[in-house]
Amino acid sequence: MLPAARLSLPLPRDARAKRICQALLDNPADDRSLAEWGRVVGASSRTLARLFVRDTGMGFGAWAQTMRLSLSLDRLALGEPVTRIALELGYATPSAFGAMFRRVLGTSPHRYMSVTQQHLS
Repeated sequence: MLPAARLSLPLPRDARAKRICQALLDNPADDRSLAEWGRVVGASSRTLARLFVRDTGMGFGAWAQTMRLSLSLDRLALGEPVTRIALELGYATPSAFGAMFRRVLGTSPHRYMSVTQQHLS
């Protein structure tokens, strides 16, 4: 299996949604719901949900997962330990992170790291 290409992570145009994205990029472990974010940025969760789909082509949850996965790929490429990556990105356990990783990319984080290292050599 080849290393995954850089994931596309479009940012919304709307200032409120963009503010949420920036906060999550700064602290990817933040697990606030869209309703909680709505109170922070002054919009309803329904409005924010529509904005995410309109501006990014994906729902808020999918955007957040893609963001965390993209950050994890960068960190795996740097050789950071999977446990640290998982916990710092907000996953309850490394196995929860591994399950998401396998579901999306079809391989484990460890296997991804070894294949990536082989391609860099």
